[in-house]
Amino acid sequence: MEPHLSFRGRRALVTGAGKGIGRAVAVALSRAGARVTALSRTGADLESLTRECPGIEPLCLDLADWEAVEAAVGAAGPFELLVNNAAVAELQPFLEVTRSALQRSLDVNFGAVLHVSQIVARQMIAQGVQGAIVNVSSQASKRALRDHAVYCSTKSALDMLSKVMAMELGPHKIRVNTVNPTVVMTDMGRINWSDPQKSAAMINRIPLGKFAEVDDVVNSILFLLSDKSAMTTGSSLMIDGGFLVS
Repeated sequence: MEPHLSFRGRRALVTGAGKGIGRAVAVALSRAGARVTALSRTGADLESLTRECPGIEPLCLDLADWEAVEAAVGAAGPFELLVNNAAVAELQPFLEVTRSALQRSLDVNFGAVLHVSQIVARQMIAQGVQGAIVNVSSQASKRALRDHAVYCSTKSALDMLSKVMAMELGPHKIRVNTVNPTVVMTDMGRINWSDPQKSAAMINRIPLGKFAEVDDVVNSILFLLSDKSAMTTGSSLMIDGGFLVS
């Protein structure tokens, strides 16, 4: 994707940057002039990312390790832009939800966003710079989906966390928004939703009749990070093809 917005000279941190949406955001920001730090817990993914885009600085971390994140993200900053993309999807029927699945989901989908955002926002405030944070949520935060009890709940919590962040960080000129996509055609998305019988039920509920492509999400994130959205904070940008209106 060719960058249509300039982030020249700005420092950005992207979590979950090894694959999919996070990787595409990191590449797009770098090509638009930002100095990007890409965080992932998978070293091999970071190695391939830095080969693809040599200007990106890799940061290999497990976001569930609170102490390691505090030290490494603190040392890597300060940042002006943050994309909290890292997430896990532990899909289980409600009656079969396990404690380990619940804890891992809370640690990554909610706790890590709160923690990383604290570290980065404190740096922004100390530096006296305006900043923008985009949290990658989901349409699942707004609509119940079968076998998604934990995922829907953590994404709903993320939406509300983002609103509180926007309220409290606004006086420091830090904007916070979410993007809430439908199914996205990442490599994993194509594998999971390639069966027409499985995908038909979801697509039939989307007025535009298709799932989102990675660039649909990337373009929305770049807009919310940019000065083009200077008066937008505390909002959820739905990238769902109209799923929620059907």
